Amino acid sequence: MNIENKSINEFEAGNKIEGFFLIKSVECKSSSNNKKYLDLTLGDKTGEINAKLWNVTEEEENYKINMLIKVRGMVTEWQSSLQFKIEKIRKADKDDGVDITDFVPVAPYTSEEMYNLILMFVSKISNKDIKNIVECILNESKEEMMYYPAAKSNHHSVRGGLLYHTTTMLRAGEKLCEVYDYINTDLLYAGVILHDIAKIEEMASSELGIVSEYTIEGQLLGHIIMGVKKIEIAAEKVKADKEIKMLLEHMILTHHYEPEYGSPKKPMIPEAEMLHRLDDLDAKMYDMRKALEDVKPGNMSDKVWSLEKRAIYKSEI
Repeated sequence: MNIENKSINEFEAGNKIEGFFLIKSVECKSSSNNKKYLDLTLGDKTGEINAKLWNVTEEEENYKINMLIKVRGMVTEWQSSLQFKIEKIRKADKDDGVDITDFVPVAPYTSEEMYNLILMFVSKISNKDIKNIVECILNESKEEMMYYPAAKSNHHSVRGGLLYHTTTMLRAGEKLCEVYDYINTDLLYAGVILHDIAKIEEMASSELGIVSEYTIEGQLLGHIIMGVKKIEIAAEKVKADKEIKMLLEHMILTHHYEPEYGSPKKPMIPEAEMLHRLDDLDAKMYDMRKALEDVKPGNMSDKVWSLEKRAIYKSEI
């Protein structure tokens, strides 16, 4: 029997399959004869399928959710649904050359493109102290920024989502500064780049860009306070002016605007006000676009929790 490499939506009963899949759920259970087996849900970008690994060894019990694996097995039918009987299984590794975009949602641009765009905006910052603070924090965070999402489940919760959110805000901010030409672009660009960067410590994410949990520090402090601390430490390292440090900290501290969302102060400088508006606008526009992805023209989306439980209409225009 030929071994095939198919996407899940192409599976048919009787197919012998070998390929890479993402573990969406996994549970170790006991069969009627008291032997252990793994009950898994495997996924790729086309769909999901229930899978079984029978008579598991102690080592095989270590497979976890959000782990990328290579499997070989048979597609069967059980109670009118397709099921995958696993015969061989192992963790995927870097030498496999697997394209992560086949398994998880990703930003529409590569991480390298987006990171380079951020560096282009850094090059536009003329104030030496501001630039030094930004570069110091970016250098510490580059590796994680290449895959971190901007949230666990809300806006930009995709691989590279933090970079996507940041670069979209930078591009929008640059255009707005053509209208509001009294804005200090050094402060604004720095604020945009740094406003969510502490989410790297607030959330625990795999290299797939999937957040498993919030860290203890993230739960107790949150990325706003953690971001202020980052600026404090970086400013001390580069011996930045106290006024510069204070203004950047104010922008991070106020970007959620309301106390119930984590900001103890509201913006008191124009750059901080614009940072908040850009952040809020980008989040809402992302969630609106996502809500309409599978909606046919002339219809309403489901209610979106992050948009105050509003349904969104897809115009026929």
